[in-house]
Amino acid sequence: MAFDGVTVAALTKEIGERVMGGRLYKINQPEPDEILLTIKAESGRMEKLLISAGASLPFAYFTEKSFTNPISAPVFCMVLRKHVQNGRIVGVEQPGLERIIRITIEHMDELGDKRRKTIVAEFMGKHSNIIFVDQNETVIDSIKRINASISRVREVLPGRPYFIPQTMEKLSIFDCLEEGLFEEKLRKGNTDLIKALYNGFTGLSPVMASELIFRAGMDGTLSTAALDKEDIHRLFLSFEGLVRDIEAGSFSHVIVYERGVPREFSAIELSQYGGSSSPSTGTYFKRLDSISEVLELYFAEKNQVTRIRQKASDLRRIVTSAKEKCVRKLLIQEKQLKDTEKRDKYRIYGEMLNTYGYGLPEGAKELSCVNFYTNEPIKVPLDPLITPKENAKKYFDRYAKLKRTREAVTEQLEVSRNELSYLESVEASLDIATDEADLKDIREELVRSGNIRKRGFAGKDKPKKREKSQPLHFKSSDGYDIYVGKNNFQNDELTFKIASPSDWWFHSKSFPGSHVIMKVHGDKMEDIPDRAFNEAGAAAAYYSKGREQGKVDIDYVIRKEVKKPAGSNPGFVVYYTNYSMSIAPDISYLEPLED
Repeated sequence: MAFDGVTVAALTKEIGERVMGGRLYKINQPEPDEILLTIKAESGRMEKLLISAGASLPFAYFTEKSFTNPISAPVFCMVLRKHVQNGRIVGVEQPGLERIIRITIEHMDELGDKRRKTIVAEFMGKHSNIIFVDQNETVIDSIKRINASISRVREVLPGRPYFIPQTMEKLSIFDCLEEGLFEEKLRKGNTDLIKALYNGFTGLSPVMASELIFRAGMDGTLSTAALDKEDIHRLFLSFEGLVRDIEAGSFSHVIVYERGVPREFSAIELSQYGGSSSPSTGTYFKRLDSISEVLELYFAEKNQVTRIRQKASDLRRIVTSAKEKCVRKLLIQEKQLKDTEKRDKYRIYGEMLNTYGYGLPEGAKELSCVNFYTNEPIKVPLDPLITPKENAKKYFDRYAKLKRTREAVTEQLEVSRNELSYLESVEASLDIATDEADLKDIREELVRSGNIRKRGFAGKDKPKKREKSQPLHFKSSDGYDIYVGKNNFQNDELTFKIASPSDWWFHSKSFPGSHVIMKVHGDKMEDIPDRAFNEAGAAAAYYSKGREQGKVDIDYVIRKEVKKPAGSNPGFVVYYTNYSMSIAPDISYLEPLED
């Protein structure tokens, strides 16, 4: 989601509440486009405010983390230290609903007179910047210096006047609280409703525009020219409600997840996603106490997901290539198997010749007789250059060859299908890998399976000890521990080392996926609530290739009934008796735990 004006409004409110009146204790610049302000609040608490002007990821939030700073402070950091270190924060404001936060600091100049200067954080995508201005709104310096060759709209250089560029004809939402003005702005330009809102009013992102339209019970693709008075009124009430909430400082801090990946964050409730978990889409919500917590968690998890996916791309390419080869091999083997279906015809030809061929004239090209298996007429083609007995032998030899081929190809097919199933399970493991230790496990697994060539170690170099990844751990609504293997190594360890014989084991019936263990500590089946079984089954459905389905068939059984055949691939098991359920892949009721 965009770092929009509504999010900035919530953040401005939080910054003001936490550091207004505080002293600017330290100023650091850990990254070329980031500053870290350490503020001693009036409460005595040290608050660390991180502000980033990154082109792809601008943000600001309070954090408890420590950062490594460069040995020599950058120029912009030194300018801030020179002017406002130990200054007192006397103002935190957002102009209109712009994506801008102004932090005003009062300090003493060289002559002992009070002066005020302002750090202006602009969160505007690739145009984001952190600008330091004096009390006359003259730029002292900026974290990104912008000259005329970069921007014709506004130079950001020392000595230049600071102003907010008006690059679009947008209106502040606070200036449109009369229905007539709202309608007039909305109808300018014949476009769809979503674009009309976020292009017409300051601070609204596409997601926020969609939320307002959803609250009004309307279709965002509807043209503004098609709106009637009733439509305008309903949309205005939704718009007015948002403005009132912002003015009152009434915010909700939420992250929306889909399939375990953070999709959106918001400073208001996003009712367009249902407001609760959705099994069909795997949507669930995490509500936090502050917008800083939301932003820090969202960006950290989003970065982690992106980083792990990038690092998994090589492994995924190897698995995809191996799957394609396996599928091609399967197609050839299935064609070979189909070709052997005519083997019995040759056996019957041979038997017919042995039974009726004694009376054939020399040089006959065909035997016409009655098939004694079906009592139907049959014609047996003959090679006129050889005897009927030699023809019969030729047919029996062909039958024997096809029979041997069928037996061999049937075995090869079983191997190829198991290989394909194994590769699909590795692919499923890549989908749910959460850290580098998981990827190392998967790489090691592919080395052992022969899909990746093992690297040698020159001289005295030895391989580093592999960091052991851990299975996912959840607590069910009834307090039962549920563990989920994230790869085939973990699946084996979870099933045969961590699980007790009396624990319950869950797995998708038709899709590759994780082994799931519900620890029951010897509880009898009749003493375990159905909800616990359903939640463990939902985890097995969610962490499988079938998670996009509305419902997934799950097999579950006492762990002692699960066996691992000797020499089988990691993660491969067999069981011969089980219970089954069909359940939605919804894990919103499970509480994730850190081991």
